[in-house]
Amino acid sequence: MTFAIRDGRLVDPEGNPFLSLALNHVDETNLKFPRNRDIWRERYGSRERWIADGAVADLRNWSFNTLGWTQEYVAGGWGEALDWFGDPIDLRHSTPWSAAELRGAGIPYVAQVPVMEIEDWNGHPAFRPLDPAHGGDDFAVWCDYLARSIAAEHADSPDLLGYFLVDIPAWLPHASGADFAELRGLDPAERDRRLYDVASRYYETIVTAIRRHDPDHLILGDRFNGNKGIPEPVLRAMAPFVDVLSVQYFTEPTQESRTQLRDDLARWREQCGGKPVIVADAGNWTPTELNPHRTGCADHAERGVDYGAALDALLDEPWFAGWHWCGYVENTGGRGWGVKDPWDEPYTDLTDAITEHNRRALARYGKD
Repeated sequence: MTFAIRDGRLVDPEGNPFLSLALNHVDETNLKFPRNRDIWRERYGSRERWIADGAVADLRNWSFNTLGWTQEYVAGGWGEALDWFGDPIDLRHSTPWSAAELRGAGIPYVAQVPVMEIEDWNGHPAFRPLDPAHGGDDFAVWCDYLARSIAAEHADSPDLLGYFLVDIPAWLPHASGADFAELRGLDPAERDRRLYDVASRYYETIVTAIRRHDPDHLILGDRFNGNKGIPEPVLRAMAPFVDVLSVQYFTEPTQESRTQLRDDLARWREQCGGKPVIVADAGNWTPTELNPHRTGCADHAERGVDYGAALDALLDEPWFAGWHWCGYVENTGGRGWGVKDPWDEPYTDLTDAITEHNRRALARYGKD
């Protein structure tokens, strides 16, 4: 038995409604800077102990029920082009957890399938051709390699929620000007017409490969960049192949912004045929000791209030399936936010609120 979609709702292997509450970017190297590595050595001393006694214990204590996207942003020009249409940024990310680590955590988790290096945050994207007419003969071979190297290791896991594909892929034009060979040189209207065919080949090829090695687990799809937008041809193209609509979406701490989140998700959901929706990355920040330039919320207590208000904006929607939060230990190498400070101590004004909001959400979810 696996997690599944039943009557349009996400259910656990026993068939019960499941609201995936996850913490993203859970990476121990945030505790290995010169300023804090002694804390890691004294508290954990090994990756195995950090996973069990740190990461997983924290998730459970704060009433998260899912280990989210584990890769962490570790370097690059964060904040230089957050509208995603300006000069390209180039971010670097950590290595995700191994299959053995994910399976050994003893908590529901997601797996990552890096189909293409076409992320909006990638300053040097590699838009390789998909159509054999444009030199894309090897795309299916590549997808089968990914599937047998990744999906084959998770196929019998009872804890796998499903497979994410690419993190914020540039289905809208990339800031660098790069694009798929099949779409280069086209005017915007013609690009939209051809985009459906390109996206269809992409989703059909990778999902067919995954299903060859794991016919049962969910395909969570790309983690779309909701703050940039999602083109309708791509949503229509994914509909026959992907089980869940997954969207990153970072709101302002205002009711207007939260309402826009709900309305955008509802519209995109309809465009892809009525899929359940996971908010694959969401977050907020406030000035901290090592990141005083971060603005948004006044303090961590306000972050906690905003967490609950944003969650509440979606909680009563029948299509709402997951809320995955960014991030774990405050990253002083770039991102500048977390639910723990750089010395591995929780921001309790935030984590106490998160715990209460998570418990309340899980109690309400699935009830009339």
